[in-house]
Amino acid sequence: MTGRDGGADLAPIGNSPVVVLVRPQLAENIGAVARAMANGGLFHLRLVDPRDGWPQERAWRSASGADRILDALTVHPDVDDAVSDLHRVFATCPRPRHIVKPILTARGGAAEIREISRRGLGVGLLFGPERAGLDNDDMARADALIRYPLNPGFSSLNLAQAVMIMAYEWWLSAGGEEGQDEIPPRVLMTNETQVATKGELGNFMEHLVRELDACGFLRNVPKRPGMVRNLWHFFERGEVTQQELRTLHGVVTELALGRRLRGRDEAS
Repeated sequence: MTGRDGGADLAPIGNSPVVVLVRPQLAENIGAVARAMANGGLFHLRLVDPRDGWPQERAWRSASGADRILDALTVHPDVDDAVSDLHRVFATCPRPRHIVKPILTARGGAAEIREISRRGLGVGLLFGPERAGLDNDDMARADALIRYPLNPGFSSLNLAQAVMIMAYEWWLSAGGEEGQDEIPPRVLMTNETQVATKGELGNFMEHLVRELDACGFLRNVPKRPGMVRNLWHFFERGEVTQQELRTLHGVVTELALGRRLRGRDEAS
């Protein structure tokens, strides 16, 4: 092997599942799988009867620095040998037929695998060859199947994409474990500012309503309470930041100043 410098400093993170590629065909795809695994915190990779043998330098070139996963992988003659030391096995499949097994989504599968791993058991994820996927004999070795609910009109994935989906869901399922920050489903990016407090928002609303009274916008007395409430609803709908409120204070101040310069002051 030449032309490699060891890549990223990768190592196993906790009791992560083993990715088993069954009869993979292209070295480039094996390298891309290693890259996807590294993204999701997976490390253990096993190859079952790779078509062109192993090792293959092209795999390292397509791994984008996930070299240590490739360096540590093991090669096995068949699926039975590859999963012999594992306790549970999940197989990915596009459209299982004539098979009676539990079928999970990628998210459901990752959650179940996470629970099994927490108990210290070894878990494997089977992925089939690029052209045809796993056959019925391969899937017979699995406890459950994982199917991705994709567009039924076009659900074709390459091998690395299939692994990436599971690696992503595995990483999300950690929920703050293993030194990983818990990942909320929605985050407001505020950069240098912060979400405004209710007191800061109330201060702005007093400023706004005062100037709206002064310019006559709220002159319809019966409708005034509802109009003010609507303004409150508008600004309460999202998490307004302190910087946004400072900008809006400036807008209201300048509008009021412009009105006075044109001769429309509070008295009129």
